[in-house]
Amino acid sequence: MESWILPLITLIPLLGAIVLLFIPRDREDGIKLAAIVISLIPLVLSIFLLVDYYTRYIPAGGGMQYQVTLYTIPSLNASYAMGADGLSVPLVFLTTLLTTLGLYYSRHTIKKRVKEFFFLFLLLEMGMLGVFVSLDYVLFYIFWEIGLVPMYFLIGIWGQPKDRPRYAAIKFFIYTLVGSVAMLLAILGIYFETGTFNILDAAAAQPWAGNLTVASLAFWAFMLAFMIKVPAFPFHTWLPDAHTAAPTAGSVILAGVLLKLGAYGIIRIVLPTFPTAFNHWALVIVGMGVIGIVYGAFICISQTDLKRLIAYSSVSHMGYVMLGLGAAAFGISRVQDQNVANSMAMAINGATLQMFNHGLITGGLFFLVGVIYERAHTRDMGQFGGLSAKLPYFYGIMMLVAFASLGLPGLAGFWAEFFTFRGAFDLVTVWAAIGVIGIVATAGYILYRIIQSVFLGEYDSTKVAHWTDMNNGEESHEPTDMARFEKVVMWPLVILIVLLGVFPNLLLNFFNQFATEFVRIVG
Repeated sequence: MESWILPLITLIPLLGAIVLLFIPRDREDGIKLAAIVISLIPLVLSIFLLVDYYTRYIPAGGGMQYQVTLYTIPSLNASYAMGADGLSVPLVFLTTLLTTLGLYYSRHTIKKRVKEFFFLFLLLEMGMLGVFVSLDYVLFYIFWEIGLVPMYFLIGIWGQPKDRPRYAAIKFFIYTLVGSVAMLLAILGIYFETGTFNILDAAAAQPWAGNLTVASLAFWAFMLAFMIKVPAFPFHTWLPDAHTAAPTAGSVILAGVLLKLGAYGIIRIVLPTFPTAFNHWALVIVGMGVIGIVYGAFICISQTDLKRLIAYSSVSHMGYVMLGLGAAAFGISRVQDQNVANSMAMAINGATLQMFNHGLITGGLFFLVGVIYERAHTRDMGQFGGLSAKLPYFYGIMMLVAFASLGLPGLAGFWAEFFTFRGAFDLVTVWAAIGVIGIVATAGYILYRIIQSVFLGEYDSTKVAHWTDMNNGEESHEPTDMARFEKVVMWPLVILIVLLGVFPNLLLNFFNQFATEFVRIVG
């Protein structure tokens, strides 16, 4: 079972998508139910993976486990090779969790072309999972590209017409494709230099270690692809349009998982394969991260569309990932100093914690935006006000998730920012100090733009004339609180946000294995 668990997790969504093709189009309830049940299988397997790795391999020092090679292509020296470690196991769980929740939510909100939607969603899940467990560059690239097409259609077909979904989908496709071409060239360069497509072997070979110019070209080719996906400033401009246009579940997956593919690629491939080049360009990456933190937060303050605000908050929060990784890379040249080594591990831990926690928190925020949009059919925050009295349950959940996004101690978002700045202040002090401005601005848009504009003050019934009661789908003159299916979607996220805020070691133990091993290797 152990050697087959990763192929099962990645291929079951594909098999499920094929099964959906054989269900008659008019049996919409059957299609929805089948997709949800199928998605539960990878979720259960990922929970087993999470528990098994935590109990068996973390006490033994972690490392790459569950490795399997199903077949090889001798002419290319490529293989269907998979494995998982403390970095990828939590991200596999995050992907399966958000996919199942997204499908369950969509069961109640997607009304047109149901068969195609759920087929594409399962296909997208396979692509994302494959990226997190691939140990071969060819396999990694195939899964990377698989995720591009379903998201393009999810945005373009099921997006809201007023949000220009086709424009947003094409913009997303072109940006990602440009990055993919650059990455493909870098992968070919690594193969010609090392003679292997194996990601771990190529990293151990340290291609072009003595030629900074060529190594830098390969470094930036990979970074272009990954920074577009993160998205890092200034490659972020596709994100607000894609998020705003996408259906709710699409936005959840886009923010919760797809952005993490870029950060994962930097950590899995760029950091161990090009440590010298990364160290040389580290301050550029740090600067881009800090600009993203501050710029994204201040842009959020000026937004009037609630969904677009959450989209720009992703630019800010993923900037912490870039800051942490850049700071860690900047310390490589001084890794012999134990204090520097500890700070590097702290910065990497902060970046990886931010990846996972951002998926939970921002995924939850996009679900909550969907809750209010399905009722009011508008996301204009100027049309709301005083909803705390009308929607107390929704208000309570939004407050908790928004405060987690703000970084309130006791919730998951705090520890990611804490570890990132703990490491960054020791390694890139001035840049870290500038990044703190983003934390202050985040408090501004969370408290002022979301909490005050939407929930506080007096409720004015003339602003939104018609509401939809999600319990029965009928029109109502008054807003109704969260329906049962919306509560079911949010509670797993809420529980994890609180649990990881109180017991961060449950997650940190996974990521710290990778961070300490990387610091040991470059040292």
